[in-house]
Amino acid sequence: MMNKTDSIQISEERISAEEYIDFLKRTDLGSQYPKERFEERIKKLVRNVSISLIARNSSGLVVGVLFGLTDYCYWLYVTDLGVARDYERQGIASRLMKTALEMAGGEKDIAVYLIANEDAVPFYEKIGMKKADEVMKYNHIEWTEWTV
Repeated sequence: MMNKTDSIQISEERISAEEYIDFLKRTDLGSQYPKERFEERIKKLVRNVSISLIARNSSGLVVGVLFGLTDYCYWLYVTDLGVARDYERQGIASRLMKTALEMAGGEKDIAVYLIANEDAVPFYEKIGMKKADEVMKYNHIEWTEWTV
């Protein structure tokens, strides 16, 4: 018997802001974005990330996304990692992370950083990540929370 993940294909591709917004509506990832200039900023995001990995089901529907920024030498910052609710807990996010790490330069050379949603912390710990307290931030942005 074939499960859903047998037919999931991951590829490096750029998707449109519209397709990403449609995906966000089917995930819990959408709540991380502020309402201010949302569509304008998403257009910039999908255009400018260094790594854009898209997981699609056999019908071509986006079921997982990983966006990252990297120098391909020392670090990878994962800006977005999400899986559609109907496809969670099937290894897609792990496959996306592994693929992104390989693309950026491999686990012997690349340090991975991200800001984890509290609900996602157990997943990141399961794949070997640890909480860090040496990260600095500069954030004077006032954001209006909402859900896509």
